[in-house]
Amino acid sequence: MKRSILEGLYVGNGALDIIGKRKRAYVFFSLLVLGCILTMVFKGFNLGIDFVGGTRIQMPAVSASGPIEPGAVEDVYDEALPGKEAASVQTVGAGNTASIQIRSETLSTDEVADLKAALFDRLAPVSPEGESSQTLISDSAVSGSWGGEISTKALWALIVFLVLVTVFLALYFERWMAVAALVGLLHDLVITAGIYSLVGFEVTPGTVIGLLTILGFSLYDTVVVFDKVKENTRGLLGLTRRTYGEAANLAVNQTFMRSINTSLIALLPVTGLLVIGVGLLGVGTLADLALVQATGMLAGVISSIFLCTPILVDLKMLDPKYKQQAQRVALRRANVARKQAAGAGAEVPDAELDTTDDAALGAELRREKAMAAAGGVPARTAKAADQKRKSTGHRPQGKKRR
Repeated sequence: MKRSILEGLYVGNGALDIIGKRKRAYVFFSLLVLGCILTMVFKGFNLGIDFVGGTRIQMPAVSASGPIEPGAVEDVYDEALPGKEAASVQTVGAGNTASIQIRSETLSTDEVADLKAALFDRLAPVSPEGESSQTLISDSAVSGSWGGEISTKALWALIVFLVLVTVFLALYFERWMAVAALVGLLHDLVITAGIYSLVGFEVTPGTVIGLLTILGFSLYDTVVVFDKVKENTRGLLGLTRRTYGEAANLAVNQTFMRSINTSLIALLPVTGLLVIGVGLLGVGTLADLALVQATGMLAGVISSIFLCTPILVDLKMLDPKYKQQAQRVALRRANVARKQAAGAGAEVPDAELDTTDDAALGAELRREKAMAAAGGVPARTAKAADQKRKSTGHRPQGKKRR
């Protein structure tokens, strides 16, 4: 009975030929990364006030007549300061505690005073206790150097993180796994940054922090897959059942549903941040953090499955030992196919016995039979070895298949 693809994914028996079709994945990821780079170069980023500097004005979002809409605040701003444009006007919070935040370019002291007076005269905001005063409208000047310092520290943290990750993976796994994991991490960073540039999300310090947090998630998923690859390829050079690429493909299939389920569970709290933080509370910082994490998580799970492992396979196949092992696998399969085509009665060469997956077992069986014939071991030992041979499909030299 033929299993469905979904059943094969849950069982993990290699339903998806990810490694065999890796060239298509390379083309897809190359075009995606190229598009993100072009977007960042030509469109740039929508940097927040913490990076470019400016003036922030905040006041209650409730007046005596009801809630104050951001559109009404923008109209007052344009009338009070003609020729100047507010970078953003948004409502933060909900209910009586909600407030309006205005972010603009750097304003002089007189401009700030004129704007606060116009906002109070036209909108008359009131506090949760019902008091109305111009002191409810606060202002603060933000220097762009603070955001620059945050970015510099984040960059150094990223460099240290990548160095430590490389050392860890090289020691725990091997150097090619470390290289493949780094490629996946860089892919996730470029994709996340490119999407932010494309859709115009505001880049804030929360965005930078969120960008660093997704690296750990992406690395975790990659390590899970690589650990299974390491398990499946242990002692592979002495076997001829499957090639390195086939063993790696099996590992990806065996961890596929785990990766998907882990990502879905991890996205649940992020979705909560988006729905509650943005939809109900209107908190901009939570929006920045949730958006970057959602984008990075999706990019991380895709790269760990469809990019990192294929790159690892190509790097490993540069080693002549794995090329020779792949040739032995192909030769064994050709011999098996030829014997199946020839039918019963074909000779089984002794050399072929040594190239099976249990070559060491075949040699051990021949030694036991020889010792039994010479009286070196009890007959029951030879009989047990013979039963072991029959259960594994081995045949002594000179016997014919019946």
